[in-house]
Amino acid sequence: MQTGLINSHARSMPAKAMMPMINGRPDYQLADALTKVSPQAQAKAKATATDFEAMFLNSMFAQMTSGIKGEGPFGDTPGTGVWRSMLTEQYSKSFAKAGGVGISNEVYRTLILQQAGRAS
Repeated sequence: MQTGLINSHARSMPAKAMMPMINGRPDYQLADALTKVSPQAQAKAKATATDFEAMFLNSMFAQMTSGIKGEGPFGDTPGTGVWRSMLTEQYSKSFAKAGGVGISNEVYRTLILQQAGRAS
């Protein structure tokens, strides 16, 4: 399930004027939930979702680079492990900020729907 919460044209628009999309169609359930959740809670949910995706990507990148041996930045020296972990952490944060692989949108949607359900 693909959720498009922020598109490039809507970033400059106010949040209330934007209709969330899911699988290319308007997501009326999320739009209704957003009216019940405060803007501060929405911002916190978005940050939490992005952090979650960054942690997932960090785990994925760490596994992806764990078997690499040789020269260069992924060489096999005593300090490589520390350097590699810092590199994968920065890669994961950068990827998540740029939109990631779509996990954060689903996590954000779920968090907002749960918070709206509690508010009702």
